[in-house]
Amino acid sequence: MSDDRKYQAMVERDASFEGAFIVGVRTTGIFCRPGCTARLPRRENVEFFSGASEALHAGYRPCKRCRPLEPVGTPPAWVEKLLAVVECEPARRITADELRQIGVNPATASRYFKARYGMTFQAYARSRRVGVAMKKLREGKSVSSAAARSGYRSESGMRDAFSRLFGEPPTRAASKDVKSPLVAKWLTTPIGAMLAVVNDDGVCLLEFVDRRAIETQIAVLRRRFETYVVPGEHPMLARVEREAKKYFEGKSAVIDVPLAVKGTEFQERVWEVLREIPPGETQSYAQVAKEMGRKSAVRAVARANGDNRLAIVIPCHRVIGSDGSLTGYGGGIWRKEWLLEHERKMAAK
Repeated sequence: MSDDRKYQAMVERDASFEGAFIVGVRTTGIFCRPGCTARLPRRENVEFFSGASEALHAGYRPCKRCRPLEPVGTPPAWVEKLLAVVECEPARRITADELRQIGVNPATASRYFKARYGMTFQAYARSRRVGVAMKKLREGKSVSSAAARSGYRSESGMRDAFSRLFGEPPTRAASKDVKSPLVAKWLTTPIGAMLAVVNDDGVCLLEFVDRRAIETQIAVLRRRFETYVVPGEHPMLARVEREAKKYFEGKSAVIDVPLAVKGTEFQERVWEVLREIPPGETQSYAQVAKEMGRKSAVRAVARANGDNRLAIVIPCHRVIGSDGSLTGYGGGIWRKEWLLEHERKMAAK
């Protein structure tokens, strides 16, 4: 990648280049991530490094805003604390004063959760309460009982929350003919945070949270599964987390989890073929099309590859151009390079 292309990534605040390079700013003496939101330096005032170690050895100090020494995707300690509080007491309402008491600025929490999770901290906590209420209703509790056990001060408050999230009243949302919501959780990996979404049958989505199409993918999930997505805990999420940890630690070349994918017949066939590509190896789009008995469907294969919502699990990163080029990857080319190299090392053991 040329230095000019790296600078353009800085201009665009493109977080997909996280981990690909580090930026040293000569005028300030600091080094930053590619997507740092600090004031953009002039092109002639920056130099690029492959990692933080090189920048440190060159005399630069880490930026206090983007914190380039922290592993990619690792939330600050105060965020981990808030997430733990919510999971420990999902029905609890955490006020702005309580946030200040534990050393968290409410405005900072709101901005961080909005940028990272697509919702403010309070919205995240509300969604969690709705998930708890839904579980109580499905267990046969009355609306008033579910409201009380989920931290709502009244039935009307819970009904309003349900209407905003589910688009229907709680009794209807909890009825047997309405499907349970999909459950989501953010996972930390060495190459960035990932969003996992599951139901009782398996994993519906596993994607990097900075992928530009992530909101569209969630909307597609909601449409195809005819339900909604709420943050929470689920046995299938725990399994995904365990398998992902083994994969990134180099202990397993695959993330072995049940799949709950919905696509067209053609898309699902493409995804099956992708899962047959061994770790450490690659195939071209043309080879995948030939494997399917559809030699002329190279473009359609490429589209189905791009529509994959299960990164790593359905290994679309193992598909390359006929000329050997890596071509596009929704999670960023640098991640595709990392994943292929990671799997080659495991395959060589």
